[in-house]
Amino acid sequence: MRLLLSTAILFSLYFTGLTWGQSSTADAYYASESPVAKTNLLANIGPSGSKSQGAKAGIVIASPSTTNPNYLFTWTRDSALVFKVIIDQFTLGLDTSLRSQIDNYVGAQKILQQVSNPSGSINGPALRATALITWANYLNSHGNASYVTGTLWPIIKLDLDYVASSWDQSTFDLWEEVSSSSFFTTAVQHRALREGARLASAIGQSSSSYTTQANNLLCFLQSYWNTAGFVRANTGGGRSGKDANTVLASIHTFDSTAGCDAATFQPCSDKALANLKTYADAFRSIYSINSGIPSNQGIATGRYPEDVYFGGNPWYLTTLAVAEQLYDALIIWKRQNSLQVTSISQPFFSTFVPGIATGTYSSSTSTFTTLTTAIKNFADSFVAVVAKYTPSGGGLAEQYSRSNGVPTSAVDLTWSYAALLTSDMARNSIVPASWGAAGLTVPTSCQGSGGGGAISFTFNVHAETVFGENIFVTGNLNELANWSPDNAIALNANNYPTWSVTINLPASTTFQYKYIRKFNGVTTWESDPNRQVTTPTSGSFVENDTWR
Repeated sequence: MRLLLSTAILFSLYFTGLTWGQSSTADAYYASESPVAKTNLLANIGPSGSKSQGAKAGIVIASPSTTNPNYLFTWTRDSALVFKVIIDQFTLGLDTSLRSQIDNYVGAQKILQQVSNPSGSINGPALRATALITWANYLNSHGNASYVTGTLWPIIKLDLDYVASSWDQSTFDLWEEVSSSSFFTTAVQHRALREGARLASAIGQSSSSYTTQANNLLCFLQSYWNTAGFVRANTGGGRSGKDANTVLASIHTFDSTAGCDAATFQPCSDKALANLKTYADAFRSIYSINSGIPSNQGIATGRYPEDVYFGGNPWYLTTLAVAEQLYDALIIWKRQNSLQVTSISQPFFSTFVPGIATGTYSSSTSTFTTLTTAIKNFADSFVAVVAKYTPSGGGLAEQYSRSNGVPTSAVDLTWSYAALLTSDMARNSIVPASWGAAGLTVPTSCQGSGGGGAISFTFNVHAETVFGENIFVTGNLNELANWSPDNAIALNANNYPTWSVTINLPASTTFQYKYIRKFNGVTTWESDPNRQVTTPTSGSFVENDTWR
């Protein structure tokens, strides 16, 4: 008689309230699922992957799905995130059999980087730069400087130059849906330029322009923080701003040497924790499978609460991202033997110790032990949700149904498998190499990539609305969507009837703008004439208006 419980039975025991707790479920799930995820991830990489036949060497397919939806494409974003995992596993000594995969990726990206596309003849995403910089740093420290300077640096430099020259131009968000500035994009661009400058210096290349623009990006990054206590994911798009984009940015810019730095939104920083709670809680009432789950237990989370793609379901990778941020935070708290509760993060910590006072709690206190134990269980409970809705065989699709947890959308999503592997590494306190986030100072004023100054500009407008109606602003600047009602900047109603948004605008610039209303698919513009204002030479500015 077999005494070994199957993973499915173990999960069933946990969710029917028997003796298995979150940690036992997470232990069992990672033990069984990590090898499956690794195998399935590699299966989606050409030329020898079992599910990527026909793909060239080093090419990552997003998914083998060819219909409903067709994801048989290679996306630079997904490829870079996947190969960052592969490179980390090799450089950290977890799997030294991956060298040929990395070499294939380098060769493929050298070609793809210069394929003409709507962005021009060169495309330079920050995520690819980060993956290749991690590889370059490893090789440079292991006596292969000639390959770094001769093969890797020319590819990396094109990416860094692209980011440095165009970071302040509107782009699409992480989900390729909103044309505006995006927190995730700004965060990973900042990281790429910061670590790119370090690599350049190490191999005798010029780095000053990368450092200059990294400082400007760090300054701009602060503008996404919303006084309501969360990170506004995009500067446009007409949504609440609560988005997995922000949690993914925190884990993909994690630097264990930076502690709980709030300027770079490190996972254990007060702003990142407050944002995590706001993001996760946004899904507690909108998914049927989350019904009845208490606030100190994990739930299924998706991209953003307004999502309607394939029915707007939870995603495996976003639910795992919540757990990973918490695991990253635990690494730092245990390393520094303390944690700090601020007025910003107090609502997050109150989930586990109601009414907890602000202050610093050392590892010798019972409060530290209570919090870290509870937060570890909290993180594991998000993993348990993923485990519950993972089908037999361990295949991870893109999404799982909001009503019954059945996998849906693209099957075998490569990014889902990468997310499983990175969260497992974080749970085991395996940290990636530092990228230079420690000890940074936020500049007092921002400049754009062209060197012109930028100021923090707040639009406030008194506008009474009906339920479901929202207020936007647009104008004759790129930052204001160039009069596009579709891409107009959404204002928040946190201080209703005053609607507000803060964005960076060029200094010493006269511009025109108007507010618009959107309701039930109908857009209504303010009365003429256009509003006009001149931004100051530096600092910040608040414009108070009334709808007309």
